[in-house]
Amino acid sequence: MTSLLLPSRRRTLQGLGALAAGAAGALPAIAAPAGPSPAVSLPALGLRQRTLANGLQVIALPDRGTATVSVQVWYRVGGRDDPPGRSGFAHLFEHMMFKRTRHMANEMFDRLTEDVGGQNNAFTAEDVTAYQSEVPSNHLERLLWAEAERMSNLEVDQASFDSERAVVQEELRQRVLASPYGRLFNALPSAAFEVHPYRRPVVGSIEDLDAAGLDDVRAFHRTYYRPDNAVLIVAGDLDAEAFDAAVDRYFGRLARPEAPIPRVTVQEPHRLRDARIALQAPNVPLPAVALVWQGPPARSDDAAALDVASALLSGGDSSRLNQALVYRARSAQASGFQTRLHADAGMLLAYAIAVGGKPAGEQLPALEKALMREIESLARGPIAPAELDKVRTQLLTAALLERQTPQGRAAAAGWAVVNHGDAAQADRELQRLQAVRAADVQRVLRRHVLEGRRVTLTYTRADGGAPPPAASSTPQGGRP
Repeated sequence: MTSLLLPSRRRTLQGLGALAAGAAGALPAIAAPAGPSPAVSLPALGLRQRTLANGLQVIALPDRGTATVSVQVWYRVGGRDDPPGRSGFAHLFEHMMFKRTRHMANEMFDRLTEDVGGQNNAFTAEDVTAYQSEVPSNHLERLLWAEAERMSNLEVDQASFDSERAVVQEELRQRVLASPYGRLFNALPSAAFEVHPYRRPVVGSIEDLDAAGLDDVRAFHRTYYRPDNAVLIVAGDLDAEAFDAAVDRYFGRLARPEAPIPRVTVQEPHRLRDARIALQAPNVPLPAVALVWQGPPARSDDAAALDVASALLSGGDSSRLNQALVYRARSAQASGFQTRLHADAGMLLAYAIAVGGKPAGEQLPALEKALMREIESLARGPIAPAELDKVRTQLLTAALLERQTPQGRAAAAGWAVVNHGDAAQADRELQRLQAVRAADVQRVLRRHVLEGRRVTLTYTRADGGAPPPAASSTPQGGRP
């Protein structure tokens, strides 16, 4: 089954349960032993940090053992900063940054990366928009020039704006409107958050994107795309002295605007009561249910234990939800648990998709109870040391594998800055994960799930047609 969720770009460890099954054992030094795992000596990222006079934060992660460099610029602006009535605007603007500047033609950034054997990409999340490139190290200086150029000299005309808006709207149609479960997962933020701008999906809406204009683009660039709102991260084969000189040459000349940067100050209130929401869509092949709770911010001391809890519940075929609902009871085609923690607040999510063959009104209450039964079992029942060791090892392995590349190391530093305000927290995050014990997992589940208020969403076909036939008795793969 294809993924039911929009791409997640959260904390470095978030969502690694999906990678864990294939990653376990890849690094023999941390293969899970039969008994409790000994502490593992984890390699540090080796950060070099400084801040320019104009406010640009610069992070270097030198590694002369590779022949490439990853050049990344992380702007502290995301979906939370979309102007009123312009949901999806930060994501739209991400696309605009690849258009022409005063000294670069349209798509020239692609030529500077792809034509020399490299690559570039970008993403927008709730708290950040990041631009990531990787090229042979002898092309580092021209990439630094290009990033400074589009930070300061972006030029957008109506034609390029219209074309990129159409691209973003088509992406929304494919990922949300055309996907059988896209509308369900797109509705989760508004269920989890009552007042915080996190309640608006990063992808936005067709109507809000239609309402955006060229003046909005220019104002957005002036407001947020400035050196004092950015973090330049470069990892890989770089000479520290030459790198510092190039950064000063291209970024040091950029002016720091006098206007203050608007910041979201809204605080999400504690939810006081449970709620239920019934969603319908025209192309739902099988009914589904989702349970949503408030979660802590990413910097919380509970974050690592929640990552482990998520992996225990839904990380791979052997996870508890998959074994209980998909394999043994065969009541779900897919099920999962996710931890989505942002800079200000977070959400926790459990979901299951029915197998069909029975009315939704009969299947969904049973799935809801089954989800809660497995979560409560983990929160209150015994956790075998071998089960916990395996999951911790899988998560650590996946994180360490990611850090084998310049892009992965730079991304780990970027997320640490966004979520903690300190790149050095990337190293401490792995230490905290390694320290998680069974009692920590159970404590955070009791605190944030069993003792928290819940929003339950049911998702069914809008046409009210007969339920689809029962699925094959062959168990389907675990997490989507």
